[in-house]
Amino acid sequence: MVDWYRSGTATGDPGRIHGEGMTARVAVEQAREDVAACFGARSREVVFTSGATESIASATWGAATRGTEVVVAAVEHSAVRDAAGALAELGTHSVVPVGVDRSGRIDVDAVIAAITPATALVNVQWGNHEVGTRQPVEAVVAACREREVLVHVDAAAGAGHDPLDFGALGADLVSISAHKFGGPPGIGVLLIRRGLRIRPLLRGGDQERARRAGLENVPAIVGVAAACRELAGGALGAEAAIERRLTDRVLTAAAGIEGLRVYGDPVDRLPHIVCLGVDGVEPQAVLLGLDQAGIAAHSGSACSSEALEPSPVLEAMGVDAHRSLRISTGWTSTDADIDALLDALPAVIGRLRALGG
Repeated sequence: MVDWYRSGTATGDPGRIHGEGMTARVAVEQAREDVAACFGARSREVVFTSGATESIASATWGAATRGTEVVVAAVEHSAVRDAAGALAELGTHSVVPVGVDRSGRIDVDAVIAAITPATALVNVQWGNHEVGTRQPVEAVVAACREREVLVHVDAAAGAGHDPLDFGALGADLVSISAHKFGGPPGIGVLLIRRGLRIRPLLRGGDQERARRAGLENVPAIVGVAAACRELAGGALGAEAAIERRLTDRVLTAAAGIEGLRVYGDPVDRLPHIVCLGVDGVEPQAVLLGLDQAGIAAHSGSACSSEALEPSPVLEAMGVDAHRSLRISTGWTSTDADIDALLDALPAVIGRLRALGG
């Protein structure tokens, strides 16, 4: 991205036929190829967006013309739940909820039972963004294809950490966010199955083959392509193995700390996310204590830092939705980071309990 900014063509419009514009167009289309190769898609199936939230909204809005009901699991990200809820607020659609078990996993039969002739779209996560539990994505996609119902996969939490082959999966729509796997913020991807035509969310221009209007964010597009080249070049498997080993260390240590419990599936999960319940201590105080020790962690949803409401994901699982600690690792995480966490966490919790939480 720095090289692109320094090139003097960073403001070139890919829709123009002058030199700067054509240079930008080449960069965008090469990036599209790189992203497609990383996620098992064709380049024409790649649509660049401002992030997974926009991709999810685009998928939901685009598929809404296919029926009057949208199937949404209770543990879906707020971006998915709110996109479906926005259609309900318009009075054009109803949201059909699907529950989960104690690990946060949906039941395929329950999803199938929720599908009716009025179903416009079925949503299914790749893996949960709070507790890490993987969902039975392949089975849900197969069931939807058999019933000729569109299916959207929110892969924001898993893409770049788990192998994702869009072509083999057979889903109609997949949402991806670059910053989740080392790309820049403010850029995302919506994969749209070849041959599927859906109405665009953003109108006003013919960019992205008339699927998403607006001047392309070329520097960010160049950035996500660079991250995808690293992953496609073999980094994904190596990084996932490291992330799994690091988070396994957290799970092992948690078993020896009084008042900690593991939420979500400890085995069939995304390699980089674990969620812990912390008995008797408010999560904000734990987060502040860890922050003072140089550790950035979170409680509840990735997009709820301004809210104090209980986690809808944990509520749907039937566990304590008020006191959770989400630990996630990334491509820069090391054993030293986990050492610091495991040194600080018992001390922070002990100090807070001594003070009464």
